[in-house]
Amino acid sequence: MTTALTIFFVVLAVFIGFLIRRGIVTVRQAEVMVIERLGQFNRVLHAGIHPIIPGIEKKRFIEWRYLEYDPEGRQVKKRIRTERIDLRETLLDFPKQNVITKDNVIIEINALLFFQITDPIKVVYEIENLLSAIEKLTQTTLRNILGEMELDQTFRSRDLINNKLRDVLDENTDNWGVKITRVELQDINPPAEVRDDMEMQLRAERQRRASVTQSEGYRDSEINKGEGDKRAKSLRADADAYSKLRVAQAEAESIRKIADALKSRNCDPTQYLIAMRYIETLKEIASGNGKVVFLPYEATGVLGSLGTIKELFKDMTHQQGEGWESTLPK
Repeated sequence: MTTALTIFFVVLAVFIGFLIRRGIVTVRQAEVMVIERLGQFNRVLHAGIHPIIPGIEKKRFIEWRYLEYDPEGRQVKKRIRTERIDLRETLLDFPKQNVITKDNVIIEINALLFFQITDPIKVVYEIENLLSAIEKLTQTTLRNILGEMELDQTFRSRDLINNKLRDVLDENTDNWGVKITRVELQDINPPAEVRDDMEMQLRAERQRRASVTQSEGYRDSEINKGEGDKRAKSLRADADAYSKLRVAQAEAESIRKIADALKSRNCDPTQYLIAMRYIETLKEIASGNGKVVFLPYEATGVLGSLGTIKELFKDMTHQQGEGWESTLPK
């Protein structure tokens, strides 16, 4: 009796442990689990501890195929079977593929894709293998987009390609319960001979720009130099004109004062001016090497008026001090 009771309790404990193990499900944060009852969808379990009926309710398993890198850097396809669906944003790295552009150039391209599961029920029941389906759809969409572009345009239109690819993938994967958040092209590698031609073209373009910049600099320098010379000449002309004007004003003031003084003595200012010019001329003639000086006949009449001028300056000497008389011709 005691032995049978012991066996009963042992069996009961094992059965209870089995129920606890198979009947209690723990779901972690940011994960969900799809539960089926008798082969049909029943509910989705979110984060927390949930009871299920063993044998009647089962967790639905799904398959994931994705790429990983081995220690040598080579891409290796992995395949796992899991009942947990991750709701976090997921990175999907595609292998490199060859694409033909519009101008018939074969380029090697690879891309990164970020997506997030929004409806786990569709992920389980609408698509057989989500990762593989997204990979194939991305590859075919890239071929279609790049096939409509020339090689040079592909390098200039990375953002355009990313946006087009994201829109197409997001529209088609909506039925699978997936949201495509971002798409990035990693590399666009043309053939080696095409790269060499592109580098030669870039060097030629840089040389052309340098030549244009140098010629524009020389042209601007010449224009600035010409404008500077023009302004300098204009300033010199203004200075000369101002100097001549001041000299003329000074001479006019001097002549006016002399004329006023001569008129007060009843002397002709014209005769005085002519006489002074004759004196200056005679001084220049006398400074020559010749010993004989010939004077014009008219000069004697003009010089005769110096006596009156001398008398005028004598009176001015008495009024203003000595020194004036010594400057007059004897």
